[in-house]
Amino acid sequence: MLEFKDLTVSLGGIRILRDVCLRVETSESVALIGANGAGKTTTLRAIMGLLPSEGDILFDGKILSGVPPAKRPKLGIGYAAEDRRLFSAFNVEENILMPGEVAGFSSEQLSRSLKRVYHILPELKEMAKRPAGAVSGGQGKMVALGRALMIGSKLIMLDEPFQGLAPALAHRYSEALRRLRDEDAKLTLIITESNPKLLRKFADRVLVIDRGEIAEGELGVANSDNALASA
Repeated sequence: MLEFKDLTVSLGGIRILRDVCLRVETSESVALIGANGAGKTTTLRAIMGLLPSEGDILFDGKILSGVPPAKRPKLGIGYAAEDRRLFSAFNVEENILMPGEVAGFSSEQLSRSLKRVYHILPELKEMAKRPAGAVSGGQGKMVALGRALMIGSKLIMLDEPFQGLAPALAHRYSEALRRLRDEDAKLTLIITESNPKLLRKFADRVLVIDRGEIAEGELGVANSDNALASA
């Protein structure tokens, strides 16, 4: 599914990832944990082609270096950034539909994908016509998840999805992820978190980022003393 071969990413002259080699299989739910600033966001942004990198990233056996960032979502990759990045000039449904429209989905594909989003996240249907700029920060995280679901048919990457969520909203977010897992067993999930305890219910496997390397780990292992640079 997803493979790194000697992947190196540097920011401001500091190596965040150092010759990383790893493979994520189809249908896995992977927790990527580490201290704030250790490079979790950097890893996801490198997969999306938003940062320069050395080495190879392969998706479904295809090297991504020749695929422009704007075309990577078309491969079936959904990405919900930590900062939500909603377009306040549009309503909630228009934000959700946008990745599919950019990817050139037909009307039938858009309708089918939107139906999937509303099935997993029924509260978004109630918010559909609300201006995106009027939703709360927690609600915005739900919209960002819906937008990732719109196009993420193979891989969905969620960056710190529980950060800043009130307990009730965090519970609803968790329920949505469980429904997603129940509905699509072949979907691969990569979820980053600084607080690994939040991912106990979702992770089939844990990867820990530390000192520029990503290695197998256990939930509960994240050393804030090893943060290297801002992700």
